[in-house]
Formats: sequence, structure tokens, C-alpha cells
Amino acid sequence: MDKLIIEGGRPLKGTIRISGSKNAALPILVACLLARGPVRLSNVPHLRDINTSLKLLNILGCDTSFENNVVSACVRELKPEAPYDLVKTMRASVLCLGPLLGLLGEARVALPGGCAIGARPVDQHLKALERMGARFMLDGGYIHGICGELTGARIIFDFPTVGGTENLLMAASVAKGCTILENCAREPEVVDLANFLNAMGARIRGAGTNVIEIEGVRALSGCDYRVMPDRIEAGTYLVAGAITDGELTLLDCPLQALDALVSKLREMNVAVTPLDDGGVIVRRDGQLTGVDVTTQPHPGFPTDMQAQIMALMCVAQGSGSIQEKIFENRFMHVPELCRMGARISLKDRTAMVRGVDHLVGAPVMASDLRASASLVLAGLVAQGVTEVQRIYHLDRGYERMEEKLSAVGARIRREKE
Repeated sequence: MDKLIIEGGRPLKGTIRISGSKNAALPILVACLLARGPVRLSNVPHLRDINTSLKLLNILGCDTSFENNVVSACVRELKPEAPYDLVKTMRASVLCLGPLLGLLGEARVALPGGCAIGARPVDQHLKALERMGARFMLDGGYIHGICGELTGARIIFDFPTVGGTENLLMAASVAKGCTILENCAREPEVVDLANFLNAMGARIRGAGTNVIEIEGVRALSGCDYRVMPDRIEAGTYLVAGAITDGELTLLDCPLQALDALVSKLREMNVAVTPLDDGGVIVRRDGQLTGVDVTTQPHPGFPTDMQAQIMALMCVAQGSGSIQEKIFENRFMHVPELCRMGARISLKDRTAMVRGVDHLVGAPVMASDLRASASLVLAGLVAQGVTEVQRIYHLDRGYERMEEKLSAVGARIRREKE
């Protein structure tokens, strides 16, 4: 198991190119199952979750290759079962339900690890697919779905679910008739999936709004497509420039997808300056000050940036609050930040953060992907040495993070535990 060793206190200066989006690439890879013909995807990040998805595609009957951030995929003969050994490591695997039902009339997909029907958002996927004619049963830890033919329907989600919206986009693209989805997720990654499906011949209108209309087609073709840049990686490096009092230029930065974050950074006295070539410069524009943040579905403040802005608030002047409204258990990084000298108190789903003069390096343990990033950010500004353990979480969502940070002046290295 690997860990990161960080010697803090060095301002970051230089240029970082933002990688392709993990959260866009995962559903787009699954959507390759729908193509009758070869698909070529560029700007795909080299990440653990991407490799897991490629293994899943191979098991489901889709040949793939991955080189230089380009995935080539071609379906040979689809199979209906996604095994537990792969699904347990990545919740996004449940997205193959829609494509398999749409093409084969059957899907047998292992329940995501720790998930029971009705207890997690996967129930929204199933309820929506049932409206289109599917029937489901729980069979030995697997969701077994069958249908004669998926048919279009009017579906209103109970809440804006990203995975549910994506699953239904894929299923409805090859269903009979018209499907209208209401109360949809509006995330940029949902829009990227819709754009990819349309590039293959789907008829989707309204992606990025809360109502999406899909006219089913008989078949989708192969295509070439470039995955969008990763807005959460970009946001993390915006915070890295600010927290170290440095100056970073980010290339391929999807600034239009980061409005809520950029607004809070500017409120904290962080200058975020767009360039004509699509790049962005980030630096401090005065003393960092605390802010109040509430996570919300897009276009609100992203829950995936909650831990990172908390790290920044730890070294800001004054205090601020962070209210987590998306996930009920997403403050596991708080005790680790407190080990580094942060002053954070928790009450229910709200964290009160009081800024300190400095953080101190310490051994800390990552609990999830974005928590890992927050601990790296804290380590970059802390006095002394920080050891971030269990960084396999980090490798799920950040491509070559230690290499990118080293190139702009960080003292950071990977070691075996």
C-alpha cells in the first residue's frame, strides 16, 4: 500500500494541465456498450476506476484497449452479467443496467458494495426503469432485471440523481418511443454523456436542465469523442494555488462548470483569472478569509469540493461554516485535519471552521477520494512533514497527482507503507 510524504510550506508556481474527467468518462465508457461499431475516446484519465470499468466492459463482451489517454472499444457479443468482484469496488458499475436491459432485455448486476435496494440512490434507477417496462428481483446479492422491450415513459425522479439520470439516458436512447425525464441532475458530466450519445446518433434534448427528452432510436453507431476536463481536479488545484500562497496556471480548466466554487474562492480573496486560451491563473488577492458554504446539486456548490475548501478555510482568517446537504457521512476528514492543528467542530451535518495561523505536519489517514485530496492540500501548507496513508483512494480520481504537484514546486513523494 502506498503513502505520500509531503514537506509543506512551499508556494506552488507553474503550470498544470487538467486531466479528463473521471466522473464523465465512467458513464461514457459504459455507454460504449450501446455502439454498433468502434468507439474512440480521447482525454480519458489513467485512474484505478477507469481500469476497473475497462475490465467490466471486457467481461460484458466489449473489447477495449487503452493507451496514451485514448480508449478504443468495440462490442463483440454482449453478456448480461456484471459480477460482484468488479462492482463492489465501484458504484458506477450499476450504470450498465440501462444499456443491458435496452439491448438484451436482461441484466444481472451485483448490488454495489454495502448497498441495499431502497437504502441508497440505486432505488431511483430501478423505479425509473420499471416505468419503462423492466421488472426486478433480488437474487443472491444481484439485481436481476428483465423486460420484453423498454418503452418510453414520463419519469419524475424523487431527487436529482446523477447516476439515475445517466442510466436512464442510456436506456431511453435505445428504447421504443419518447421518454421524458423530470427533476434530472444537471451536472456537466450528465451533459457530456448526452453529447456523447448524440454523437453516436441518439436524440436527446435538454441535458443540463431539469427536464430531458429522449426519442429512442433503433441503433447507435460508433464515433470519436473527447471527454471533458475534470472540474473537480481543476477545483482541487485552484485551492492548491491559493492554500500555498503561490501562483498556478491551469490549462484545459472548465471554468464555466466551476461557478459556485469560484464565487466562494473570490469571496475568500482568491483571484481566479481566465485567459484567452482557455487557461486560468489562480493566486491570492489578500488575506484569506472564512466563508459559509452549503453543498447542493449542480449548479450549487459541489459536494466533491467540500473537503478541499475546508482545508483552505483551516488557514483563513476568521471562521466559516460548511453544511453538507448531499451525503450524510462526508466529514471523515475532519479528525485528520484536527490532528494537523485545525480547529473544526461538528454538529449534525454542519462543520464550523475557525482559521489558525498554521497547520503542523502529522501522519494522517485518507478515508475517501476527496478527503484524500484535502489532506494533501493541508500537507502542502503545513509546517513540517505530513504522511498521508491509504492513498489508493486518491488514485481512484486524480491522475499522477504527486507528479503534477512536484512539477510546480511541491516537495512530495510516493512511498510504500
